[in-house]
Amino acid sequence: MIDILITAGRVIDPANGVDEVTDLAITNGKISRIGPGSSQAKTTIDAAGKIVCPGLIDLHVHCREPGHEEEETVATSAEAAVAGGFTTILAMPNTHPPIDNETAVQYVRQRSDEASLARVLPVGAITAGRDGKELSEMGAMVDSGAVAFSDDGNGVASSQVMQRAMQYARMLDVPLMQHCQDPDLFGGSMNSGPIAARMGLGGIAASGEEIMLRRDLELLKRTGARYHVQHVSSAGSVDLIRQAKSQGLNITAEATPHHLLLTDAACLGYDPNYKVNPPLRSASDVEAVRAGVADGTIDCLATDHAPHSTEEKELEFALAPFGIISLDIAVGLYAKALIETSLMDWPGLITRMTVGPGAVLDLADTPEASTGDLSKGSAGDVAIIDPAIGWTVDVNSFASKSRNCPYHGWKLSARAITTIVDGKIKYQH
Repeated sequence: MIDILITAGRVIDPANGVDEVTDLAITNGKISRIGPGSSQAKTTIDAAGKIVCPGLIDLHVHCREPGHEEEETVATSAEAAVAGGFTTILAMPNTHPPIDNETAVQYVRQRSDEASLARVLPVGAITAGRDGKELSEMGAMVDSGAVAFSDDGNGVASSQVMQRAMQYARMLDVPLMQHCQDPDLFGGSMNSGPIAARMGLGGIAASGEEIMLRRDLELLKRTGARYHVQHVSSAGSVDLIRQAKSQGLNITAEATPHHLLLTDAACLGYDPNYKVNPPLRSASDVEAVRAGVADGTIDCLATDHAPHSTEEKELEFALAPFGIISLDIAVGLYAKALIETSLMDWPGLITRMTVGPGAVLDLADTPEASTGDLSKGSAGDVAIIDPAIGWTVDVNSFASKSRNCPYHGWKLSARAITTIVDGKIKYQH
């Protein structure tokens, strides 16, 4: 018998070219049917007027465990994920201590299994201690379950180290995820420009992002690695990625909700909830990043969910840590930035949250289910989205432990209302 039958929803499965109002069945934890058929099921969900799509994948989440469990844990990250429609998230390695060895990777895997919500996959650090000097135990971490590598929070400054990392990553067939920021051009707290000058704050120029990206593209030509650009924030970076793709380089990229919705003008009130790294940039940068997502230059949408305690975020702007959370509400934010502006339709948006991230991970031949499709026999990972629910963001209702979110009180039109992981309902709004 069918375990879960989802009826009358708009099934959007970009990987298989499906966009129609029909039924979807899940049996024994797997997708068993798209289309009409037997209505005998243990659980039936009426999805009329709703979108039924593959479980969403977020390539960029800070789970803060180990080290800062007061801000977030693997379990609370997974809970926030399913509340947002995500069935798979990637845990960044800038924890304390960092995820730079096989024991740390195994720890995240174990905590994910214990939570039994969204799948939390560990990203290993590129360098030992994330200090940019020596490569981490990359091979051992892959064997233990790391799915990618990043020194997120730090860009790998040494060209020699980055080239070796690319060579090893190609040999291991895993993506390198780079936080592009030349450390010699970093030291401020917001975007460099007239607003920073007016506020008396040090600036972080877009050139620091673009210089490291340009260098990495030269190394990519030499190594042929799988290279992923994290949180693209500037028009210049979008142009560089577009050129690299036209040259056939193996490059993917992601954009965050805040770099699609907010400009540096949001910082004028000195609210540290708008302080992020890379910083909120100019209106022209936001327009370019949106256009890059719309035309496919930027393949993925990723939240860069970065929890912090209230005490930290109550520090003055220059001293407060960087970071915004949005995992619980990402679907509504993406819809506001890209659908309500008529830049994209729902199939395109869902592609950036399923097929795009799934291709970066390329886990189709592994036990992981992060493939981003509804093919028959694939894992029963499904999100149901209400595209016209109309609701108001309340940060106090988040599953996340932290509340450093600038969207409190925002009116959003869309949200995830049901999340199914491995054929089991993990969230219902």
